[in-house]
Amino acid sequence: MATVVDLITYPVKGCAGTSVDSTHLTPAGLAHDRSFMVVSVDGVYRTQRRDPRLALVRPTVSADGSRLTLASAEPESGHGALHLDVTTSAPRRDVDLFGATYRGIDQGDEAAAWLTDLLGTPSRLVRVPPEHDRKTDGLTPGTSGYADSSAVHVLSRASLAHLHTRMAERGAPPLAMDRFRPNIVIDSLPEGCQGEDWGAEPHAEDRIRRATIGAAELGYTKLAVRCAVTLVDQKAGARGGPEPLRTLAGYRRFSAGGVVFGAKFAVVRPGKLSVGDEVAVEAWGDAET
Repeated sequence: MATVVDLITYPVKGCAGTSVDSTHLTPAGLAHDRSFMVVSVDGVYRTQRRDPRLALVRPTVSADGSRLTLASAEPESGHGALHLDVTTSAPRRDVDLFGATYRGIDQGDEAAAWLTDLLGTPSRLVRVPPEHDRKTDGLTPGTSGYADSSAVHVLSRASLAHLHTRMAERGAPPLAMDRFRPNIVIDSLPEGCQGEDWGAEPHAEDRIRRATIGAAELGYTKLAVRCAVTLVDQKAGARGGPEPLRTLAGYRRFSAGGVVFGAKFAVVRPGKLSVGDEVAVEAWGDAET
């Protein structure tokens, strides 16, 4: 067994995450996760792959989702916090996410101007409409907001520690967990607790097929294929060197293409999640290769 040591929600796709002590896991993931998305004026999604300064946007959303605050990691540059009343009744518009067309609710000119100024490129902010009905693929069917694919990304500290060992052999320094933008971070049970200590095994999350956490249940969908976002320093909002992709390419290549690190899950049963919850694995499988 293992425990949840961090819960991170990303209200605006591509922007900074917020750690929470507890939250509700909805069918589409952690409450408000990827409920908003920054798009071009043509409605095409923005990502840190091309716009690393998205990492400098620190969004927070009220519990009921009616208020959104956008703050900047560079307040000295004149980007003061912007407080928005979220609208769900404005006209819908088409938005493009990885070539697929969805609908979004534009959040107005004030948000657009704030993001355009900080990112240095014309941008708009959209919200997932209440009628959003996206189907996600993978082993377990599910839904999500504007996440890349499945609703929940799980990563263990053991996997990151193993990566750091491999990187150290190349003379590379360790990286923060936020490079990988997980929703649920797991670790071994506290010392003295009873139970099989699978949480200390690197990449054990790859083999989980069903797991109960708190009042919720997750079903495995796929491995998390990593991209150039992992090269972005999340504090600086700028792309760095070749790590971690260079090291991952040496031992985590996926037969379907790319390198993998962490696992994606669909929500089988919604419910409350809290830091400290035990991760009870109901079914294991073989890791995909």
